[in-house]
Amino acid sequence: MGPLTGLRVVELAGIGPGPFCAMVLADLGADVIRIDRQPVPGTSPSDARYDILGRGRRSVAVDLKAPGGADVVLRLVEDADATIEGFRPGVAERLGIGPAACLARNGRLVYGRMTGWGQDGPLAAAAGHDITYASVAGALAHIGRAGEPPTPPLNLVADFGGGGMLLALGLVAGMLHAARTGVGQVVDAAMVDGTALLMAPFFGASAIGFWSDERGTNLLDSGAPFYDVYRCADGAEIAVGAIEPQFFAALLDLLDVDSATAPAQHDRERWPELRTMLGAAFATRTRVEWIDRAEGRDACVAPVLTMTEAAAHPHVIARGTVVDVDGVPQPAPAPRFSETPPELHRPPPTPGQHTDEVLADAGFTDAEVAALRATSVIA
Repeated sequence: MGPLTGLRVVELAGIGPGPFCAMVLADLGADVIRIDRQPVPGTSPSDARYDILGRGRRSVAVDLKAPGGADVVLRLVEDADATIEGFRPGVAERLGIGPAACLARNGRLVYGRMTGWGQDGPLAAAAGHDITYASVAGALAHIGRAGEPPTPPLNLVADFGGGGMLLALGLVAGMLHAARTGVGQVVDAAMVDGTALLMAPFFGASAIGFWSDERGTNLLDSGAPFYDVYRCADGAEIAVGAIEPQFFAALLDLLDVDSATAPAQHDRERWPELRTMLGAAFATRTRVEWIDRAEGRDACVAPVLTMTEAAAHPHVIARGTVVDVDGVPQPAPAPRFSETPPELHRPPPTPGQHTDEVLADAGFTDAEVAALRATSVIA
């Protein structure tokens, strides 16, 4: 069902980037077993279908602090190709399920560790979130408009791009190495490292003097009037990315702006004048009118859509970029594969939904499962 079919991943349930990484691997065909916490007695489970990051899994509920809890996990990793763990440094070791314990059971295991600051360094034990990791990595300072504080870019940069996606790549690379050599290893994926990696081209641009540390004055940070967002007559917004000269010329033609009298594209001294000119032009028509008018022209304009609007866009519909699963719109697996197309093969589970099934697959006897349940190690 996907290029990773046949690979098994044990995921220790967490939040944000770890589940995102596991979702990506599951989307691509891996059999992902999530180790969930025990449900709180007397509480009703939430509707799992809205847990999009949890799709594609089977769930086992284990009390990791109970005697025997760690051994359940260790038996599951014996037949796994990779593990995903997102605790603070040292927590997995204290629970008895750290890299040394897991690799002792399975020498070809790729043990993925997802943290904000990494496994070492002065901040390794500190709390944090996407915004703090993006700050220290040198990304947040450059996102926003001139004269204004930085704009948090949701939690896309550190959590999901520099974190979960990086760990997914690391695990796949580690599993390729293990397939060749039979030797597993630990993948230390830190969001601060991954965010800095995403900033690679900007580090280069800064080194040659092309990029200024002054926010909102550069080519891609709202400084350039031909790479920005404008409001239309109906209050809706349109995005412009006419960087190359031929696209800039097409933009001026779209807007009926005379190229002979307009400021030169890269005359930074006249960028404010150009911005006013473009803004005034966009304000004369509605967004729909501009998009209709732009059809067939390489002016590099697009409507600024909400998630709801994006799901109804003709291009998104044609490619199946957003799919509906049990009434919940969500992104389809990506990227596309010609020979091993991935598919959404399992809905998000409730915690512990597949406990008996997974343990039976791992070789636990009925008596062992009954004993674990009697002592509340599993649910």
